[in-house]
Amino acid sequence: MTNPPTDDAAALTRHIETRYHARHREQLPALANMAERVEGVHSGVDGVPDGLSILLRRMIGEMEVHIRKEELILFPAIRRGGMPGIEQPIAVMRADHAGHDREVARIRRLTANLTLPDGACGTWTRLYDGLAEFIDDLTEHMRLENEVLFPRFEAAGRADV
Repeated sequence: MTNPPTDDAAALTRHIETRYHARHREQLPALANMAERVEGVHSGVDGVPDGLSILLRRMIGEMEVHIRKEELILFPAIRRGGMPGIEQPIAVMRADHAGHDREVARIRRLTANLTLPDGACGTWTRLYDGLAEFIDDLTEHMRLENEVLFPRFEAAGRADV
């Protein structure tokens, strides 16, 4: 994996779109499908992550809305060097990120922190491996925005006041 271009906000937004947005759009539907299979085949088995597929399907919609707001509103503004009031859409993105953190915590609760039961099938194993990758990707995606990208523009917005 290449290092993200943290010194160039426009390049960083493009990196986030191509590395993380595109990846989340691939990951979540596949994970939801696997979770649905695991929940159906192993219904009643100790440790089955009941409700995981529903959570992941809800996340698909929530993340798509979040990603579209970034791609259509916030990131174009950042690429133009900002805009008056940019701290407002950034605050909305930060609130969405807090929601994503809560959803990740719920995934961890439903999966006993991604701990497979003895004798887990291949789909269950792939599901938890994929969830671990998704969580890592989402965590880094949000870190880049919250700690690297957003503070530059929040500070600029405060300086304009």
